[in-house]
Amino acid sequence: MITDSAISKSQQLIDLEDRYGAHNYHPLPVVLEKGRGVHVWDVEGKVYYDFLSAYSAVNQGHCHPLIIDALKKQAEKLTLTSRAFYNSALGEFEKYVCEYFGYDKVLVMNTGVEAVETAMKLARRWAYKVKGVAENKAVLIFAEGNFHGRTIAAISASNDPSSFAGFGPHLDGIVRIPYNDPVALAQALKDTNVAGFIVEPIQGEAGVNVPDEGYIAKCAALCKDANVLFIADEVQTGLARTGKMLCCDYDEVRPDIVILGKALSGGVLPVSAVLADDEIMLTIKPGEHGSTYGGNPLACKVAISALQVIKDENLAHNAFFLGKYFRQELEKIKSQLIKQIRGKGLLNAIVLNTDDEDFGWNICLRLSEKGLLAKPTHHYIIRLAPPLVITKVQIDECLVIIKEVLEEFAA
Repeated sequence: MITDSAISKSQQLIDLEDRYGAHNYHPLPVVLEKGRGVHVWDVEGKVYYDFLSAYSAVNQGHCHPLIIDALKKQAEKLTLTSRAFYNSALGEFEKYVCEYFGYDKVLVMNTGVEAVETAMKLARRWAYKVKGVAENKAVLIFAEGNFHGRTIAAISASNDPSSFAGFGPHLDGIVRIPYNDPVALAQALKDTNVAGFIVEPIQGEAGVNVPDEGYIAKCAALCKDANVLFIADEVQTGLARTGKMLCCDYDEVRPDIVILGKALSGGVLPVSAVLADDEIMLTIKPGEHGSTYGGNPLACKVAISALQVIKDENLAHNAFFLGKYFRQELEKIKSQLIKQIRGKGLLNAIVLNTDDEDFGWNICLRLSEKGLLAKPTHHYIIRLAPPLVITKVQIDECLVIIKEVLEEFAA
């Protein structure tokens, strides 16, 4: 039972953020201070299952000992040089990640949205230097319902008012088409100024919106026929989250550009990357793009360790089979509140059968009280994405919690 003093401890920290921090997030009222594996602990010592995984940034589990060890060792040697000089870790990481995914080159950045912006710049530059599009005429196609971050460029591609409203004027040269609609893409590709099509293999922020089987393959083929770059934003879906190393692997598609982030560092620090072959990557010359922290030695060593853990611990295999099991068990829950269960691997969602905008939030509050942390999106969709190191026994324990909460609210 939580005491008054315990409540005041959490509330004091919540009040501190409210007083001095920008009000650009609306967190659940849980104040976390420790994490290990699939669990996190709040300041009162209560333990929770983490079913958000920092939006898939901690696929390898919280504070994985091998990743933390790599962090400590490098932190004691060298953390940052900027790209004004070579450093002893960047080339090693570049070779490692290029061979890992099978690309000629990588451009290392920090956050996922920086990597998205990098891909946009690469696509435009390729269009001008290689495809022959007239200067300032390049067009980028995005899917409706997307979420690629919150920079001006990213929100210019969004059709969600909570992202773009009140931040105009927005970027030109962007066209949006319906998601999961190859016919709409084919129509948009008739414009010879199109440089690239940027798409999430599964739309996470939209509520784990899974397209029809073969959608990615059809889109990639259409882009190839139109001499347009097919660009996969795998920031959330990549790195074993959906049961394959990349979600595009389900359709046996090798994107022209792959965007990675989040779990590239195992949740330890910001690392993102854009992978492409020489024809695309070498269109950007020295001084034309970069980042002070991009490719820093600390990030490089951490990212190598994070990628190695994914392979050594067979996390894609675990995500594939436990994700399938998890969805099958969720489907067995007979509740009038469940409209749909959807997902791939361990990126899943319960779509609630309600029009009440507070319902998803209230469900998540009750889940947290019972020791499971999740977060609603679009009010009525609850994402369920635990670290990929979770076991079947732990999945079963969490299924009991989810079922109990849904039964409470149905009653």
